[in-house]
Amino acid sequence: MHIRDWPSGERPREKLLARGAAVLSDAELLALFLGSGVRGLDAVATARRLLAAHGPLRRLLDRPPPELVRLPGLGPASACQLSAALELASRHLAAALERGEALTDPHAAGRYFAQRLRGHPSEVFAALFLDTRHRALGFEELFRGTVDGAEVHPREVVRRALAHNAAAVIVGHNHPSGSSEPSAADRSVTARLKQALHLVDVRLLDHFVVGDGPPVSLAARGWV
Repeated sequence: MHIRDWPSGERPREKLLARGAAVLSDAELLALFLGSGVRGLDAVATARRLLAAHGPLRRLLDRPPPELVRLPGLGPASACQLSAALELASRHLAAALERGEALTDPHAAGRYFAQRLRGHPSEVFAALFLDTRHRALGFEELFRGTVDGAEVHPREVVRRALAHNAAAVIVGHNHPSGSSEPSAADRSVTARLKQALHLVDVRLLDHFVVGDGPPVSLAARGWV
């Protein structure tokens, strides 16, 4: 059965228009980019097969366009559309920061760190520097490590904060394993960073850990 023959409430496009994109499954969202399926399969079934063979979604979308092109059911047009959509999402998240607007939504900062760090194959520690009104002054990837750790030097974070004349800092790092649960080492370095920054009158607002799911805020857990 073709998707156009499905009940209207089950078709991905109609569901999105009626209830928003968040209600769609990964396969349904991917199907909207595919447009049609491979021989004998509709777009949703093709998307499910892609995710089963090359997923989960993060792993699939982290592939560069030349690799996406070669996957069954995608091709140049869909691969380009997916890559463009990811770049649009990244620029959308960064737009408010780049306009110099005050960062008032802590979830927006978490999404920004996730977008910037999630695709790295090794652990990367980054910092977002803010002025007294919590407007972005700059974002820097400060330390790179291995697949299971990165050595963080609080002195270097302080040095970069002073170079930006920052009043506050939000830091974050990724866990390439996919788990966003903060480790004991994450909590320890957060405490050391907070103490070091406090000595130069700079506030540490949060520390995000980025994995496969939503980023975890250490401030929300009372650890900052």
